[in-house]
Amino acid sequence: MVKKKTSIPESALAQHADLVDQIEAARTDYYDQTPETGVTRLSDAEYDALFVQLQLLEAAYPDLVTPDSPTQTVGGSGETANTEGFPPHHHLCQMGSIDDVFSYAEVDAWWARVEKSLEGQDFSVSAEVKVDGLAMSLTYLHGTLAVGATRGDGFTGEDVTENVKTIATVPVRLSGENVPELVEIRGEVYLPLADFAAMNAARERDGEKLFANPRNAATGSLKQKDPVQAAKRPLAFLAHGVGEVRWADPGAAAHLETQEDFYELLESWGLHSVRETPASLGMSLAGIHSLAEIHTVLDQMTAHRHDFAHQIDGVVLKVDSFAQRDALGSTARAPRWACAYKFPPEEVHTRLLGIEVQVGRTGRVTPFGVMERVLVDGSYVSRATLHNAKEVARKDVRPGDTVVLRKAGDIIPEILGPVMFLRPAGLPEWVMPDTCPSCGTELGAQKEGDIDLRCPNQSGCPAQITERLIHVGSRNALDIEGLGEEGALALTQPEFGRGDVAAALAAGGHCELEDGTIVAVPSGEPRSLEAIEDLLPPPQSPVLTSEAGLFALQPEDLRDVMVWREIPGTGGRDWQQVRFFWAKPRPLPKAAQEATGQRFGPPVAGKVVQTFFEQLQAAKSKELWRVLVALSIRHLGPVAARTIARQFVTMSALRVASAEQLGEAEGIGEVIAASIRDWFTVPWHQEIVDAWEAAGVGAVSKAEGASEASLAGDTNLAPTLEGLTVVITGNIPGYTRESAQLAVEARGGKATGSVSKKTDLVVAGAGAGSKLSKAQALGIPVIESAGFEALLEKGISGA
Repeated sequence: MVKKKTSIPESALAQHADLVDQIEAARTDYYDQTPETGVTRLSDAEYDALFVQLQLLEAAYPDLVTPDSPTQTVGGSGETANTEGFPPHHHLCQMGSIDDVFSYAEVDAWWARVEKSLEGQDFSVSAEVKVDGLAMSLTYLHGTLAVGATRGDGFTGEDVTENVKTIATVPVRLSGENVPELVEIRGEVYLPLADFAAMNAARERDGEKLFANPRNAATGSLKQKDPVQAAKRPLAFLAHGVGEVRWADPGAAAHLETQEDFYELLESWGLHSVRETPASLGMSLAGIHSLAEIHTVLDQMTAHRHDFAHQIDGVVLKVDSFAQRDALGSTARAPRWACAYKFPPEEVHTRLLGIEVQVGRTGRVTPFGVMERVLVDGSYVSRATLHNAKEVARKDVRPGDTVVLRKAGDIIPEILGPVMFLRPAGLPEWVMPDTCPSCGTELGAQKEGDIDLRCPNQSGCPAQITERLIHVGSRNALDIEGLGEEGALALTQPEFGRGDVAAALAAGGHCELEDGTIVAVPSGEPRSLEAIEDLLPPPQSPVLTSEAGLFALQPEDLRDVMVWREIPGTGGRDWQQVRFFWAKPRPLPKAAQEATGQRFGPPVAGKVVQTFFEQLQAAKSKELWRVLVALSIRHLGPVAARTIARQFVTMSALRVASAEQLGEAEGIGEVIAASIRDWFTVPWHQEIVDAWEAAGVGAVSKAEGASEASLAGDTNLAPTLEGLTVVITGNIPGYTRESAQLAVEARGGKATGSVSKKTDLVVAGAGAGSKLSKAQALGIPVIESAGFEALLEKGISGA
């Protein structure tokens, strides 16, 4: 309790009390009450922000600081042991915390404080991964594990010894020499990412609720009442520190001078330490002597944060010398000789404004969440996919919920689930629409048992036509500049956004037309959408109603294509209608205006139009495999398309090939073969191919090999995999499945999608499933994902 002092304003006292309440409630959630499948009411980023606010407030008013303030204590409670059925354990040496820093500037400030306190002494630091797990203390008596206990409040934790004994990387007895009579080993219990993914996959198959994240799963696993159940969870332990130590021979510790000495001793006892994590990528992070080196290390660790076997949420910096640590000392809650740099948050909380659906190029209808715009992992996000109606129901997210949003690196933003503490009472469940939002056709499953709903109106649904046209222009298809999302919408749905314009006018905004006319709802006039429609120009007809007509377009066809755009800086309140392809007409000289009665001259077919048609012309001579990819044949990606193109050479030969003939190509199974054969039997598909052939698409085809190498980014790569058939399975860090296959082919190998007796090698990453099992059963060599770069560089001998 903070005593009221005249020097502290009432507002500061109230703010302090509010911050303390929020932080303590969040600590209770995080350390004591969070179920393994649940989430806390505050995200890590929100908690960190509150903690920084509290630190700043107490810095401004030092009298607010008390021994019980969160800035002076360690999170967690020592009171949960009895309530959860685990006896309390009193740590012989307090399990402290480490002060967090969130920027390089704060790291620099920490370094300056250390430098000043050491009064000019030379010093070095070590960098360690900050494991996102559960803090654990292992007490060994005469080399035998006596107690495994959680941190609790730093003084008293929970005795979970029997469960700890089930962890394979925790030795029941220390090996080696120089083992103390008593030692408290401090570290983190965690769940490896590959095992976490496998556990969630099994739970999904069994219809069980999924674990929220590896940390919560590890916590729940360790607090199982039955050690037999705990043993089924593949937990692991990494050591990073020591508490109380009692040596039989007081001189036995004389050689322990630095952090590296300590880790070497731990590893000689049979314990794993946090220095093994960066070592797995060939990184050594000890003996850092300058801020420039620290910045380089932080850059490297940030870049590789997703490449390790377990989750990390930052980097811990520690002064190496134990003698210098003693000189620097500690505050009430944390050592002065260490700090923890935290990565930008990958999980944040935001409000789900609504759930809408979008239609893809194959007709698949996918729900997605529309959220309040939020900064996560360095970029702003306002939309995230929800995959399908079953996934929405499984996650139980509803419009109006506060949700947990995750975005990691290049991973597509994902809504993990709702924060149930914050759900408003009576919030209704979301219901999947039963008709297509683009064309109104009734939705249905393509075949029995499908989870996804699709719009069956493939030939006429505007949304599907737009998406297929975007795909035609994509890098892996015909690579047409100007045929991205905006260009495809302009050609197929020029009135896309018209509803937003009408809604903006109804809310008091305005719209500016090309000739300068301002459209707004007059004061006192009705603001219904029907009335507003009469104020807007007549709707346009699309230039394209099928991708069949793409290569028959002429510049004049694009002359009057207009689109709706927000006026920048108005937040969607005001809009304008502009030409998409042709340049805006310029005002005529005054004399010309008087002579013609026109204010503007004709529009101009400028650089945009010229470039677009140059790109269309170039696309006509692209390789056959690219044309096949552009046709949006289900299951046919770039790798399989190149195989088919090598086998059949021309579109004419492919059009008459049977499913059996298609299936004879290496790596082309029954599913792909049947999909290709079926695609060519559909009349409107045949119209596309006929129209493209009439326009000259594929009439002159480039040499295929040069294109494959260029797709992988280098035309002069050594053929280290020449003659080898390689299968990629699971997650390969730094690659998508497709880019990994392209990299194999660029090195002369053949990348296929299925394992057979003809397969020479399998590269397996996290989440590898049946393909890995089949390879092992057939005795085919398997290389882990960490060796993929070496495989590309040096071939099998280097991996």
